[in-house]
Amino acid sequence: MGCDGGTIPKRHELVKGPKKVEKVDKNAALAARWKYCALSTEKLRRPIVTCDLGRLYNKDAVIEFLLDKSADRPNSEVVSHLRGIKDIKELNLTDNPAWEGERRNTKGDRYEDMHCAMFICPVVGLEMNGKHRFCFLRTCGCVFSDRALKEVKTEICHKVGQTCGDPFKEEDLVVLNGTKEEVEKLRKIMEEKRAKAKATKKSKKSKFAETVSKPSESKENPDSTETVFAEGKTSTENGEDRSQPVPGPSGSSSTSKVVKPLAASGSLAESGSKRSIQSMEEKSETYKSLFTSHSSAKRTKAQTSNWVTHTPYHF
Repeated sequence: MGCDGGTIPKRHELVKGPKKVEKVDKNAALAARWKYCALSTEKLRRPIVTCDLGRLYNKDAVIEFLLDKSADRPNSEVVSHLRGIKDIKELNLTDNPAWEGERRNTKGDRYEDMHCAMFICPVVGLEMNGKHRFCFLRTCGCVFSDRALKEVKTEICHKVGQTCGDPFKEEDLVVLNGTKEEVEKLRKIMEEKRAKAKATKKSKKSKFAETVSKPSESKENPDSTETVFAEGKTSTENGEDRSQPVPGPSGSSSTSKVVKPLAASGSLAESGSKRSIQSMEEKSETYKSLFTSHSSAKRTKAQTSNWVTHTPYHF
Protein backbone atom coordinates (compact mmCIF):
# COMPACT_ATOMS: atom_id res chain seq x y z
CA MET A 1 0.00 0.00 0.00
CA GLY A 2 2.99 2.28 0.12
CA CYS A 3 2.82 2.74 3.88
CA ASP A 4 6.45 1.99 4.51
CA GLY A 5 8.60 4.38 6.43
CA GLY A 6 6.42 4.47 9.52
CA THR A 7 3.47 6.33 7.98
CA ILE A 8 0.06 5.60 9.46
CA PRO A 9 -2.80 6.34 6.98
CA LYS A 10 -6.09 7.67 8.23
CA ARG A 11 -9.54 6.44 7.29
CA HIS A 12 -10.53 9.44 5.14
CA GLU A 13 -7.37 8.91 3.10
CA LEU A 14 -8.23 5.28 2.31
CA VAL A 15 -12.06 5.36 2.10
CA LYS A 16 -13.76 7.70 -0.33
CA GLY A 17 -17.14 8.80 0.99
CA PRO A 18 -19.87 10.86 -0.74
CA LYS A 19 -18.97 14.37 -1.79
CA LYS A 20 -20.34 17.20 0.26
CA VAL A 21 -22.88 19.43 -1.44
CA GLU A 22 -21.43 22.85 -2.00
CA LYS A 23 -23.56 25.52 -0.41
CA VAL A 24 -23.81 28.96 -1.92
CA ASP A 25 -23.01 31.83 0.38
CA LYS A 26 -26.16 33.85 0.99
CA ASN A 27 -24.32 37.16 1.10
CA ALA A 28 -22.60 36.43 -2.21
CA ALA A 29 -25.91 35.39 -3.80
CA LEU A 30 -27.64 38.57 -2.63
CA ALA A 31 -24.77 40.73 -3.86
CA ALA A 32 -24.88 39.04 -7.27
CA ARG A 33 -28.60 39.80 -7.67
CA TRP A 34 -28.72 43.33 -6.24
CA LYS A 35 -25.31 44.76 -7.14
CA TYR A 36 -24.62 43.22 -10.57
CA CYS A 37 -26.37 43.30 -13.92
CA ALA A 38 -28.35 40.13 -14.68
CA LEU A 39 -27.26 40.22 -18.35
CA SER A 40 -23.66 41.43 -18.48
CA THR A 41 -22.73 40.42 -14.87
CA GLU A 42 -21.10 43.84 -14.48
CA LYS A 43 -21.65 46.15 -11.53
CA LEU A 44 -24.86 48.12 -11.70
CA ARG A 45 -24.47 51.75 -12.68
CA ARG A 46 -26.91 54.41 -13.71
CA PRO A 47 -29.09 54.29 -15.74
CA ILE A 48 -30.52 51.09 -14.26
CA VAL A 49 -33.55 49.48 -15.89
CA THR A 50 -35.82 46.56 -15.09
CA CYS A 51 -38.29 44.33 -16.94
CA ASP A 52 -41.75 42.96 -16.17
CA LEU A 53 -40.13 40.11 -14.21
CA GLY A 54 -38.32 42.49 -11.83
CA ARG A 55 -34.71 41.81 -12.86
CA LEU A 56 -32.06 44.55 -12.73
CA TYR A 57 -29.97 45.46 -15.79
CA ASN A 58 -27.61 48.11 -17.02
CA LYS A 59 -29.38 50.03 -19.77
CA ASP A 60 -26.43 49.96 -22.16
CA ALA A 61 -26.17 46.15 -21.87
CA VAL A 62 -29.86 45.72 -22.76
CA ILE A 63 -29.56 48.07 -25.74
CA GLU A 64 -26.54 46.15 -27.03
CA PHE A 65 -28.50 42.90 -26.75
CA LEU A 66 -31.52 44.33 -28.58
CA LEU A 67 -29.32 45.64 -31.39
CA ASP A 68 -27.52 42.34 -31.87
CA LYS A 69 -29.57 39.36 -30.67
CA SER A 70 -27.60 36.92 -32.78
CA ALA A 71 -24.47 37.35 -30.67
CA ASP A 72 -23.68 34.45 -28.34
CA ARG A 73 -24.06 35.83 -24.83
CA PRO A 74 -23.65 33.82 -21.63
CA ASN A 75 -26.95 35.03 -20.07
CA SER A 76 -29.10 35.50 -23.17
CA GLU A 77 -31.86 33.26 -21.74
CA VAL A 78 -32.37 35.80 -18.95
CA VAL A 79 -33.55 38.45 -21.43
CA SER A 80 -35.25 36.15 -23.95
CA HIS A 81 -38.62 37.71 -23.09
CA LEU A 82 -37.49 41.21 -24.10
CA ARG A 83 -38.73 42.24 -27.56
CA GLY A 84 -37.81 45.91 -27.64
CA ILE A 85 -36.97 49.01 -25.66
CA LYS A 86 -40.63 49.35 -24.59
CA ASP A 87 -40.37 46.18 -22.49
CA ILE A 88 -37.98 47.82 -20.01
CA LYS A 89 -38.51 50.62 -17.50
CA GLU A 90 -35.86 52.97 -16.16
CA LEU A 91 -35.83 53.05 -12.36
CA ASN A 92 -36.01 56.23 -10.29
CA LEU A 93 -33.68 55.26 -7.42
CA THR A 94 -32.74 57.13 -4.24
CA ASP A 95 -29.04 57.30 -3.38
CA ASN A 96 -27.75 56.04 -0.04
CA PRO A 97 -25.88 58.83 1.83
CA ALA A 98 -23.82 56.20 3.70
CA TRP A 99 -22.45 54.77 0.46
CA GLU A 100 -18.84 55.87 0.06
CA GLY A 101 -18.17 54.29 -3.30
CA GLU A 102 -16.16 51.36 -4.59
CA ARG A 103 -12.77 52.84 -3.68
CA ARG A 104 -13.44 53.26 0.03
CA ASN A 105 -11.27 50.27 0.99
CA THR A 106 -8.39 50.42 -1.50
CA LYS A 107 -5.74 49.75 1.14
CA GLY A 108 -7.60 46.85 2.72
CA ASP A 109 -7.31 48.22 6.24
CA ARG A 110 -11.00 48.96 6.74
CA TYR A 111 -14.00 46.77 7.43
CA GLU A 112 -16.09 46.35 4.31
CA ASP A 113 -19.79 45.96 4.99
CA MET A 114 -21.28 43.59 2.40
CA HIS A 115 -24.82 44.70 3.24
CA CYS A 116 -24.22 48.37 2.52
CA ALA A 117 -26.14 49.23 -0.66
CA MET A 118 -25.98 52.07 -3.15
CA PHE A 119 -29.70 52.85 -2.91
CA ILE A 120 -32.28 53.08 -0.13
CA CYS A 121 -36.03 53.45 0.26
CA PRO A 122 -36.93 57.17 0.23
CA VAL A 123 -39.71 56.69 2.83
CA VAL A 124 -38.39 54.28 5.46
CA GLY A 125 -34.65 54.41 4.68
CA LEU A 126 -34.09 50.66 4.31
CA GLU A 127 -31.09 49.72 2.19
CA MET A 128 -31.76 47.90 -1.09
CA ASN A 129 -29.38 45.00 -0.40
CA GLY A 130 -31.72 42.01 -0.80
CA LYS A 131 -32.64 41.55 2.86
CA HIS A 132 -35.81 43.58 2.41
CA ARG A 133 -38.51 43.29 -0.22
CA PHE A 134 -38.57 46.13 -2.75
CA CYS A 135 -41.07 47.04 -5.47
CA PHE A 136 -41.22 49.55 -8.32
CA LEU A 137 -44.11 51.35 -10.00
CA ARG A 138 -44.74 50.78 -13.71
CA THR A 139 -46.18 54.27 -14.09
CA CYS A 140 -43.20 56.35 -12.97
CA GLY A 141 -40.40 53.83 -12.18
CA CYS A 142 -39.98 54.88 -8.52
CA VAL A 143 -38.65 52.23 -6.13
CA PHE A 144 -39.94 51.69 -2.57
CA SER A 145 -39.69 49.03 0.08
CA ASP A 146 -42.63 46.77 0.82
CA ARG A 147 -42.68 48.05 4.41
CA ALA A 148 -43.17 51.64 3.23
CA LEU A 149 -46.08 50.63 0.98
CA LYS A 150 -47.76 48.83 3.90
CA GLU A 151 -47.23 51.62 6.43
CA VAL A 152 -48.15 54.53 4.15
CA LYS A 153 -51.23 53.43 2.21
CA THR A 154 -51.87 55.94 -0.56
CA GLU A 155 -52.79 55.86 -4.23
CA ILE A 156 -50.17 58.48 -5.11
CA CYS A 157 -46.44 57.95 -5.49
CA HIS A 158 -44.57 58.51 -2.24
CA LYS A 159 -42.10 60.87 -3.88
CA VAL A 160 -44.63 63.70 -3.82
CA GLY A 161 -42.32 66.48 -2.69
CA GLN A 162 -39.35 65.40 -4.79
CA THR A 163 -39.70 64.50 -8.46
CA CYS A 164 -42.91 62.47 -8.73
CA GLY A 165 -46.45 62.22 -7.38
CA ASP A 166 -48.18 60.19 -10.10
CA PRO A 167 -51.21 58.08 -9.15
CA PHE A 168 -50.89 54.29 -9.26
CA LYS A 169 -52.87 51.11 -8.62
CA GLU A 170 -51.97 47.79 -7.03
CA GLU A 171 -51.61 46.30 -10.51
CA ASP A 172 -48.73 48.69 -11.21
CA LEU A 173 -46.57 47.25 -8.40
CA VAL A 174 -43.82 44.84 -9.51
CA VAL A 175 -41.50 43.03 -7.08
CA LEU A 176 -37.77 43.43 -7.72
CA ASN A 177 -35.72 40.20 -7.65
CA GLY A 178 -38.61 38.14 -6.31
CA THR A 179 -38.77 34.44 -5.60
CA LYS A 180 -39.45 31.77 -8.23
CA GLU A 181 -43.19 31.78 -7.43
CA GLU A 182 -43.37 35.56 -7.74
CA VAL A 183 -41.47 35.47 -11.03
CA GLU A 184 -43.91 32.88 -12.42
CA LYS A 185 -46.87 35.08 -11.44
CA LEU A 186 -45.26 38.08 -13.11
CA ARG A 187 -44.60 36.03 -16.24
CA LYS A 188 -48.28 35.04 -16.45
CA ILE A 189 -49.34 38.68 -16.04
CA MET A 190 -46.89 39.71 -18.76
CA GLU A 191 -48.23 37.09 -21.19
CA GLU A 192 -51.83 38.14 -20.50
CA LYS A 193 -50.99 41.79 -21.15
CA ARG A 194 -49.31 40.95 -24.44
CA ALA A 195 -52.27 38.80 -25.54
CA LYS A 196 -54.69 41.68 -24.78
CA ALA A 197 -52.49 44.11 -26.70
CA LYS A 198 -52.49 41.79 -29.73
CA ALA A 199 -56.28 41.43 -29.60
CA THR A 200 -56.84 45.19 -29.45
CA LYS A 201 -54.40 45.73 -32.30
CA LYS A 202 -56.23 43.19 -34.49
CA SER A 203 -59.60 44.80 -33.72
CA LYS A 204 -58.25 48.23 -34.67
CA LYS A 205 -56.91 46.85 -37.96
CA SER A 206 -60.26 45.22 -38.79
CA LYS A 207 -62.14 48.45 -38.06
CA PHE A 208 -59.74 50.41 -40.24
CA ALA A 209 -60.19 47.90 -43.09
CA GLU A 210 -63.99 48.23 -42.83
CA THR A 211 -63.83 52.03 -42.98
CA VAL A 212 -61.57 51.85 -46.04
CA SER A 213 -63.80 49.31 -47.83
CA LYS A 214 -67.03 51.31 -47.31
CA PRO A 215 -66.10 54.38 -49.45
CA SER A 216 -64.65 52.11 -52.16
CA GLU A 217 -67.97 50.22 -52.40
CA SER A 218 -69.89 53.48 -52.66
CA LYS A 219 -67.64 54.54 -55.54
CA GLU A 220 -68.12 51.24 -57.38
CA ASN A 221 -71.96 51.38 -57.10
CA PRO A 222 -73.03 54.98 -57.85
CA ASP A 223 -76.46 53.93 -59.30
CA SER A 224 -78.53 56.11 -57.05
CA THR A 225 -76.25 59.12 -57.09
CA GLU A 226 -77.06 62.22 -59.07
CA THR A 227 -74.62 64.93 -60.10
CA VAL A 228 -75.77 68.48 -59.77
CA PHE A 229 -74.40 70.68 -62.58
CA ALA A 230 -76.06 73.99 -61.77
CA GLU A 231 -78.76 75.54 -59.68
CA GLY A 232 -82.12 74.05 -60.54
CA LYS A 233 -80.66 71.50 -63.07
CA THR A 234 -79.72 67.80 -62.43
CA SER A 235 -78.80 64.93 -64.72
CA THR A 236 -78.87 61.17 -64.12
CA GLU A 237 -76.88 58.39 -65.67
CA ASN A 238 -79.73 57.42 -68.02
CA GLY A 239 -79.28 60.71 -69.86
CA GLU A 240 -82.66 62.15 -68.88
CA ASP A 241 -82.41 65.78 -67.83
CA ARG A 242 -84.75 67.15 -65.25
CA SER A 243 -84.78 70.90 -65.28
CA GLN A 244 -86.25 72.89 -62.48
CA PRO A 245 -87.16 76.53 -62.93
CA VAL A 246 -85.18 78.92 -60.84
CA PRO A 247 -87.49 81.37 -59.09
CA GLY A 248 -86.85 84.89 -60.34
CA PRO A 249 -87.48 88.22 -58.71
CA SER A 250 -91.10 89.50 -58.29
CA GLY A 251 -92.49 86.15 -59.50
CA SER A 252 -91.43 86.53 -63.14
CA SER A 253 -91.15 82.92 -64.24
CA SER A 254 -90.73 83.75 -67.93
CA THR A 255 -87.45 85.57 -67.34
CA SER A 256 -85.97 82.76 -65.23
CA LYS A 257 -82.58 81.58 -66.41
CA VAL A 258 -81.87 77.90 -67.03
CA VAL A 259 -78.25 76.88 -67.07
CA LYS A 260 -77.26 74.43 -69.78
CA PRO A 261 -75.78 71.11 -68.70
CA LEU A 262 -72.18 70.27 -69.27
CA ALA A 263 -71.09 68.87 -72.60
CA ALA A 264 -70.87 65.17 -73.29
CA SER A 265 -67.77 63.17 -72.68
CA GLY A 266 -66.80 63.28 -76.39
CA SER A 267 -66.92 67.06 -76.55
CA LEU A 268 -64.95 67.29 -73.33
CA ALA A 269 -62.26 65.10 -74.83
CA GLU A 270 -62.15 67.25 -77.95
CA SER A 271 -61.88 70.46 -75.96
CA GLY A 272 -59.22 68.96 -73.72
CA SER A 273 -56.99 67.80 -76.63
CA LYS A 274 -53.87 69.89 -77.30
CA ARG A 275 -53.61 72.05 -80.42
CA SER A 276 -50.64 73.76 -81.98
CA ILE A 277 -50.41 77.50 -81.42
CA GLN A 278 -49.58 78.07 -85.09
CA SER A 279 -52.87 76.44 -86.16
CA MET A 280 -54.97 78.77 -83.97
CA GLU A 281 -56.70 81.26 -86.27
CA GLU A 282 -57.74 83.58 -83.46
CA LYS A 283 -54.09 84.31 -82.53
CA SER A 284 -52.14 87.05 -84.32
CA GLU A 285 -48.87 86.57 -86.22
CA THR A 286 -46.91 88.66 -83.73
CA TYR A 287 -48.06 86.39 -80.93
CA LYS A 288 -47.22 83.27 -82.93
CA SER A 289 -43.71 84.57 -83.72
CA LEU A 290 -42.83 84.47 -80.02
CA PHE A 291 -42.65 80.66 -80.10
CA THR A 292 -39.98 78.41 -81.64
CA SER A 293 -42.56 76.63 -83.76
CA HIS A 294 -42.93 79.74 -85.93
CA SER A 295 -41.40 79.70 -89.44
CA SER A 296 -39.16 82.69 -88.66
CA ALA A 297 -37.46 80.75 -85.85
CA LYS A 298 -36.49 77.86 -88.11
CA ARG A 299 -33.09 77.82 -89.88
CA THR A 300 -32.72 77.78 -93.63
CA LYS A 301 -30.49 75.40 -95.56
CA ALA A 302 -27.81 78.09 -95.93
CA GLN A 303 -27.71 78.61 -92.16
CA THR A 304 -27.35 74.93 -91.29
CA SER A 305 -23.81 73.53 -91.18
CA ASN A 306 -22.61 70.28 -92.74
CA TRP A 307 -20.00 69.47 -90.11
CA VAL A 308 -20.16 68.08 -86.60
CA THR A 309 -18.32 69.60 -83.67
CA HIS A 310 -16.24 67.33 -81.51
CA THR A 311 -14.37 68.12 -78.31
CA PRO A 312 -11.26 65.89 -78.08
CA TYR A 313 -9.87 64.87 -74.72
CA HIS A 314 -6.13 64.24 -74.64
CA PHE A 315 -4.76 62.38 -71.64
